[in-house]
Amino acid sequence: MKKTFIAALVAASTLTVPALAEYPDKPIRIVVGYSAGGGTDVMARAVAQFFEKALGNGASVVVKNMPGAGGQIGFTEVASADPDGYTLGTFNLPAALALTYDRKADYDASSFTYLANFVKDPNTVVVSKESGFETLEQLVEAAKAQPGSVTMGLSALGGNDHFSANMIADATGVEFTLVPFKGASMARTALMGQHVAAGTMTLSQTVSFQDELRVLAVLSDERSTFRPDVPTAKELGYDVQMSSLRGIVAPAGLPAEIEEKLRKALIDVNAMEDFQSMMAKQGNPISFIAGEEFEATAKQQDGVARSIWEKTPWK
Repeated sequence: MKKTFIAALVAASTLTVPALAEYPDKPIRIVVGYSAGGGTDVMARAVAQFFEKALGNGASVVVKNMPGAGGQIGFTEVASADPDGYTLGTFNLPAALALTYDRKADYDASSFTYLANFVKDPNTVVVSKESGFETLEQLVEAAKAQPGSVTMGLSALGGNDHFSANMIADATGVEFTLVPFKGASMARTALMGQHVAAGTMTLSQTVSFQDELRVLAVLSDERSTFRPDVPTAKELGYDVQMSSLRGIVAPAGLPAEIEEKLRKALIDVNAMEDFQSMMAKQGNPISFIAGEEFEATAKQQDGVARSIWEKTPWK
């Protein structure tokens, strides 16, 4: 009788604790720290659509926008969530980690499990087509001739635009006057109106404005398929690379089995032709890395943010 009672308890316990093979047995959230309709949100919704298919077994993936504080609210939500595989989030580099230097933040580079990065949107040096600058060298020569006279428009301080401008200035040995705006669209408008001489926005923010903007250089290790006619800064003699990266992370401490399942599903998403086509139509340049490579990239970007903060703090 006693053995029968114990066996019954064991059987009951196995019914109340979901087996790992059943994961996920409820919706998975992807937290986006920005408003709906922006580049990060568009990427997240594309990933979510194909993520459900890759996970299979009727998996549900929902996108939850939690905008505010430059993305910090969303990044904090993910870092502080239970590491059970049901809260994931978009992760923007270098922005997410740059935020930890200019303010109090409840997370750092070690607060996340790095699943997969999908987008690498390279920065550019760009001018109005109405300007007199045809090449990057002409812009550099003007800045050398009158230090500080060339204004450089940025979407904000403490992000990839700001870091690009600093890195270009260091590589060329010139001094730009940085002009931050409240967002990329405002910086682009000022650039097209020639209220600033140049800008350092990402390539995707220029592709719909080829009649108004001239891209002088792409800050990448190779030319972009979106603008194969534009040289890289490295080709022009300046080894500068900076991009806006957008990927998917989970809280640190994710169980290895769940981490492996999520990462494999995201790898499968990237391999889907329909996903690749959707991202291309959206102007999202894919540069897929996963796991340790993604984590190493995050740490490298964190180092860039730290060195710029120590040299020229932006707040």
